[in-house]
Amino acid sequence: MNHSLRVPVTAPSEAGGARRRVAAWAKEYALPADLAGSVALVVTELATNLALHTSGGVLLLRRISTAEQRGVEILSLDKGPGVTNFSECLRDGFSTAGTAGTGLGAVRRASHVFEVHSQPGLGTAILSELWAKPPARAKAGFYAGAANVELAGEESCGDAWSTLSPRPDRVRMMVADGLGHGEFAAMASRKAVEIFQKGGSLPLFDLVEAMHAAMRSTRGAAVAVAEIDSQKGKLYYTGVGNIAAMIVHEDKTTRLMSHNGTVGVQYRKFQELTYDWPSGGTLVMQSDGVKVDWQLNRYAGLAARHPGLWAGVLYRDFHRPNDDATIVVLRERI
Repeated sequence: MNHSLRVPVTAPSEAGGARRRVAAWAKEYALPADLAGSVALVVTELATNLALHTSGGVLLLRRISTAEQRGVEILSLDKGPGVTNFSECLRDGFSTAGTAGTGLGAVRRASHVFEVHSQPGLGTAILSELWAKPPARAKAGFYAGAANVELAGEESCGDAWSTLSPRPDRVRMMVADGLGHGEFAAMASRKAVEIFQKGGSLPLFDLVEAMHAAMRSTRGAAVAVAEIDSQKGKLYYTGVGNIAAMIVHEDKTTRLMSHNGTVGVQYRKFQELTYDWPSGGTLVMQSDGVKVDWQLNRYAGLAARHPGLWAGVLYRDFHRPNDDATIVVLRERI
């Protein structure tokens, strides 16, 4: 599963608690010792930065992997003052809080991928990607970033998402939102992911039909599945329920259409729709725990950044506090 561990930080005293919570998380998933140590370092520095320089924020961690190795993606999100020249903050010795000023520089040095979006009046998002060993140079294909967070007070997230990429020019992605929240909602969305993973070669219509049959013993879910064939320049899409999806390219956004109903319970009809896929495009899919009224042009330079930053910033500013929240951003690397 691609769930995000949410760690709020509002005071300097919480940095140690954040480190211990993440250490337990790393142990639960048997992360390699060196990777777990690097994650602990980055979490400590980012948590301290949130506590000292903002009014508080949140860390989101999720496991990432390739066929060869495992890694961790860490997002630090705040609605603090933001800065125009963030590179100055990365210089060792720079501090506005009377500290040694080495924290963010240490995070950058520890990270295999490090990106920032900071904007005055909106806040700062920092992405750190850490791997057990340095990753191979990125090739053409697709890569994703996401936030998948449960409703506060729940132990399970009722939303789930997944991707499959049988070859570099072709990828499938799905998002499921189980009815309600908590463990029973999570059971429904996990079943949708299970069928998605098993049915990777099925046409999308047949895949959703298979989900519907398998999910009859659950409370059901809204489900959307997309397949991109970049060689043909096409995106195929099937959606049932209130999953929002859109293709973003340059200054154009194309919203994809879903049908009413609940997979596993009842729907009147659904169909596979075909859209043009622009070279270098971005696909965004989100549950209704994230409001859809965001405008990317509000965020200077965000469109050119890592999809994890997109997901983090939009989660930060548009998630609903009374629901599970999921947003997945899939970009084509050309």
